[in-house]
This record gives sequence, structure tokens and C-alpha cells, in this order.
Amino acid sequence: MAGRMPGELGGRMDALRELTARHGGRGGLLPAALERARSGTADGPGAWAPQVAAAAGLPAAAGLGPATFFADLAAPRGERHVRVCTATACFAARGGQHLAEVEQALGVRAGTADETGSTSLQTAHCLGYCYAGPAALDGTLPRTGPDLADQLRGRVEPCAPDIPATDTTGAPVLLAGIVGGQSAWDVWREAVAGLRPEDVRGEIAVSGLRGRGGAGFPVADKWDAAMGRPDTVVVANGDEGDPGSYADRLLMEEDPERVLTGLALACFACGARRGIVLVRSEYPKAMARLRQEVERATEKGDLAASVEQAGARPFVEIVEGAGSYVAGEETALIARLEGARGCARPRPPYPTDHGLWDMPTVVNNVETLAAVAWIVAHGGASYARRGVPHETGTKLVCLSERFARPGAYETELGTPVEELVTRFGGGLKDGRELVALQIGGPLGGFLAGTALDVPLTTAALAEHGAALGHAGMVAFDAAVDPHELLRHIWEFAADESCGACSPCRIGTRRGLALAQGRTGPGESYGQLARLMGEASLCAFGRRVPAAVRSLARAYGPALEGWDR
Repeated sequence: MAGRMPGELGGRMDALRELTARHGGRGGLLPAALERARSGTADGPGAWAPQVAAAAGLPAAAGLGPATFFADLAAPRGERHVRVCTATACFAARGGQHLAEVEQALGVRAGTADETGSTSLQTAHCLGYCYAGPAALDGTLPRTGPDLADQLRGRVEPCAPDIPATDTTGAPVLLAGIVGGQSAWDVWREAVAGLRPEDVRGEIAVSGLRGRGGAGFPVADKWDAAMGRPDTVVVANGDEGDPGSYADRLLMEEDPERVLTGLALACFACGARRGIVLVRSEYPKAMARLRQEVERATEKGDLAASVEQAGARPFVEIVEGAGSYVAGEETALIARLEGARGCARPRPPYPTDHGLWDMPTVVNNVETLAAVAWIVAHGGASYARRGVPHETGTKLVCLSERFARPGAYETELGTPVEELVTRFGGGLKDGRELVALQIGGPLGGFLAGTALDVPLTTAALAEHGAALGHAGMVAFDAAVDPHELLRHIWEFAADESCGACSPCRIGTRRGLALAQGRTGPGESYGQLARLMGEASLCAFGRRVPAAVRSLARAYGPALEGWDR
């Protein structure tokens, strides 16, 4: 059968499935054990990961694989562990200088612990504080702002402002609970009492809702593909890794009930008894809020206390990520939940046929699910009247720290990018000139600061070499060296490539070498771009060259040659 593995490897995976099932969940028994082992030592994975695997009756590779792949497991840990953001918005805030300042302040280099094991420093690609960067997490406590190093030294008071959230529509969908106080659980109870699963699926189909995680796949089609099949699982993807986006963090922290009711409604519509929320480890507050809300909803009877007790009301569990950008891709996310490296898998088979432990699996982004309760309450037709034909509804657009008014803005799809930048964002701080605008994260693209008359839609942005993605917007002024920005993009790509396919694994490293001026005989960017764009396994490898081309077009002669 497709998706199953023969022979010895298949037997080992069957053993891991059985072991996980015995412990009551499918959310990653092995990663949890690895996390416990790592927390007790500053040693590298080689010293403890094989023992974790052996204790589970598995070969050493089953422990070393994920332990060396995920940044949170592989990074040395001291008694005090600091994660500093080196993603695009924080890079733009200080031109990347903050990393050296933090290293000096802590007396330890990134990726190491000091000799006594008291302090360790890890770089992270986005902590979700793009509106107030540069940022760091000191343990689980956030620190943000231009005086970040002094905050970590204890010389100034810590600063970590809440996310500014604004509705621009007059009738919010995603921010309804945050700015309007509507109860999403009431919608859930009424749906379970008075609707059929096909009624919910029908309203979602009429709404035209598409996935908000970047791919834009019709939600109703995905639900239909897995509907009514035994052991279907629905996963809420809260592994928001796009630098510049913090929409999922906002929703999970400030309105967890809207996220969970969306997940519950998706389970109801698909006939699934189990739901899982994967939350990135960089969002400790979101993790805590979701767990509190699951506990509260379970006590009230809105969610089941176990899979055995689940029916129309599903059992929901919260699982923590471990530091990987690519693990937000749905097949890589499933691999992580199974306890493996978070690598993308070839399709077919699709997750709706063979997903988590070969069960039919629906993966929906957190922001996608946050719209479901509103659609069920107001009707799919009401939602479809928003936005533009074929791209309906609203989107949370996140503006970075360089803007005069940074924050998350709910807006209808089709709103001109220029309006978002100037009317809502207020242009750049201190009247600085906007030179380039990144939209949709590292796999999105760039627009020149003078070419923003583009509707905020997937189709329109694609015509200009960009992409919607999570719709995070990172602004760059003249203080940023375009060559340093180019190097930064390739460095991110090389760091975060999952390594599952050679075109991406090798291509991202060669791209970084080219950006650093290290070229091989007869090597050109055009050849590299074609290879990665045509042969990479997933969108990560395929989209990086397109993003680099759009950056070159945005800067013009300064990056001549990188657009070919």
C-alpha cells in the first residue's frame, strides 16, 4: 500500500506507532523524551539521543535523526538559555548588528554555551515580535527593542509590547473575538446541536475560504477528500515560521477559543474524533493559552477528555514544535508529529489519504481555522461577498517594526498594498524612504517601494514576482545594504533547508556562496535557479530562486544579474 514501508524499517516504524499509542497520544512521544534528555545537559545530541532511542526499543538513528535536525534539540543549553531572532524583520531593524551586541552582552557566541554551562545562546528564525524587533527570548520571557543587549544585561527594564491589532473592515472576522468579544464556543454548541457535518462543509464551500498558510488550497476540497473516513485526524498548523508574520501568534494568544472552535468544527465536518494543534516552541505564551483553553473546554464538555470518549465533540491535544521552518510544510509537520526529522515528503500519497501514521489527515493553518466559526455563524455567502472573486474573505496583514504604525491589520483581500503601507502603516518611521517591501516571508517576494499599486491577492502578486504567503510585510529603507540583504536571504535558505532533496540542500549552499562572491568554474545564478525551481521536492526549494529574482528587480542595478 502507498505510504507504507516494507521490511525492517517498516517494522521499526510499526514499533514506534505501537509505543506511541500505548502512551495515549500521537503527538510525538520520542521528541518529548528527547526534550527531557536534552534539558538535563549541555552536551550535544550524540551524548544522549541514542540512549533515548534505545529505551524506546528503537535504533540509535531514530533518536539522532530528530535530535540533530531540530534546532531546539541540537543547540547547546545552559542554565540560562537565550534565543535571539536573526530573521528578516529583526535584521531590517538594525541591519543585523544586534546579534554581535547580544553575544558581547552575554559573553557567549551564538550556537554555544559558556565553559561553565551557565549561559547559552541560540539564533532563531523569527520569534513573532516583528513589530517591535530586534527580539530575543530569555528562557520564555520576551525582550524587544533597539536596547535589546542592555535588557539582557539587566541594565534597562525589559520591554515586550503586545501585538497592536486593528480591524480595517468595520465587521471583523478574524479579530471578532479580540475587538468584539463574540463567543466562538456558542457557535460550536449550536452547530453540534443543530447542524450536520455536510451543512458545515457546504457553508465553507460557499464561502470560498482558502488556506491562509501560503498554498491557498480550497478548504472545502481538502475536507471533502478526508471526510467520513475512519481515524481521520485534523491538525491545526501553528508552526508560523515566516519572518514578518505574527498573525497566528496573535490568534493563539489572544483568542485561543476561536482557533479551537475552528479546529472542532473542522473535526465535526470531516468526521474526525481527534484534533491536534502544533505550536512552534518560539511561542511559549500561545502554548500556555491554548492548553488552558483546552482544559477549560474539556471541563465544560465542549471537547472530549479522551479519544475513547470522542464523538461529535473531538479530543484535542496541543503539541510543541522544536525549531524548524520547513516543519511548517504539511508533510514535514506530519513527520515531526511521528517523531522523525521534519523533512518534506513526496506527494502522492497526499496527507488526506496517508497522513499521520498513515491515517487520513487534514492540515489547516491556524488563521484558516480562525475564520470557520464566523462563516458558520453568518453563512458562507456573507464571507464570499468580502474580498474579490476567487479570493474571498479577509486576511491578517502584519507590518514590521520599520513602519510608523506596525501591527496586525485585518483587511479584505484585494486591498491595494500601497493603501496598507501608507494609510494603515503610516509609511516608514521618521519619514524614511521605503526602498523595498518583502511580502509573504522568505518564499514570498519583494516589491520596489515605488511599485506598490498591486492588489493584495495571490494572483496579482504573482504577476509581480511576489507571493501572498502569510502576508507579513517587512520594510527596508536605504540604510540596508542590498548585498547584505541578499546574503541574509540565502543564509536563511541554507540554514532552514530540510535536506530531503539534493537540489535544495546543495542549491541553497551554492546560492549563499554566490552571494558571498565565491563562484565555481562556469557557475551562474541562472543555472542554479533553474535547477532549484524545477527539481526541488517542495515549495521551499522551488520558491527561493523566485524570491531572489524579485529582490533583484526591486533593487534594480544594485543587484544586477540576480534576476536572470
